[in-house]
Amino acid sequence: MALDHALVGVPGEPAGRTWDGTDALLYALGVGAGAEDPRQELAFTTENTGGVGQRVLPTFAVLAAQARGGPRRKLGDFDPARLVHAEQSFRLHRPLPVQGSVSVTSMVTDMLDKGRGALVRTESVATGEDGQPLVTARSGAFIMGEGGAGSTSAERSGDQPSPGEEPWTRPEREPDHSIVYRTRPDQALLYRLSGDRNPLHSDPAFAARGGFERPILHGLCTYGFTGRALLHTLCGSDPARFHAMYGRFTRPVLPGDVLVVDLWRDGAGRALFQTRTEDGTVVVDRGVAHHS
Repeated sequence: MALDHALVGVPGEPAGRTWDGTDALLYALGVGAGAEDPRQELAFTTENTGGVGQRVLPTFAVLAAQARGGPRRKLGDFDPARLVHAEQSFRLHRPLPVQGSVSVTSMVTDMLDKGRGALVRTESVATGEDGQPLVTARSGAFIMGEGGAGSTSAERSGDQPSPGEEPWTRPEREPDHSIVYRTRPDQALLYRLSGDRNPLHSDPAFAARGGFERPILHGLCTYGFTGRALLHTLCGSDPARFHAMYGRFTRPVLPGDVLVVDLWRDGAGRALFQTRTEDGTVVVDRGVAHHS
């Protein structure tokens, strides 16, 4: 069989997710926190600095909305090496706690025929122990070679547009800010310790099956680097002011690449961004961030 279109619109069984301060610290290091100016990010990389309380990077929300354990629904029968992360968004309904326990419910919202492949979109809602939503995350995966079977979509609901639906045009002016971060040669090996053990990011032979000359960086690692730039530039490093973020992954990043986040302020509480490598290749496109 190919993709299972019967999954679209059917919520999965709730599954739990917990994290603690160590998980938050490891994630922060995995997305480069502390590499440029350690003093700026002590709240995210330490838990015992005098006068500095530990806080959680907003992009950790994507991990908080990924259930661990419980039954996993199979999207279909395809080579997992042909799947790449295509887009990601999240909305924080309140700031992330340093330690948390949530119940996550996920649903496939779209299986879209793109000709040479299929775009599969999912939505996950992480609900806290008080019964109130903490994170709504939406993601898209492109599966090469799975096109030609038509498209299926669920009805829309919720408090944010589906990924990619917000109007986006690159401003004609120069960016208001350009933030430069360098990834480490072993960045993917460090980031995978936060839970994504996909061998595409560590096994050369597996990466070659996907058409890559060597293992690539996780899209969510690039997303986390980008989120740090947005946090410090738009929100004064205060996670409570960071509300939502969307980005579309357009090109792979190799560990060791330099990332440049170009940012345009677009009215009160909204900004547009692109992330590119040093040679100008855009790797995260159509970026939108909401803040206060």
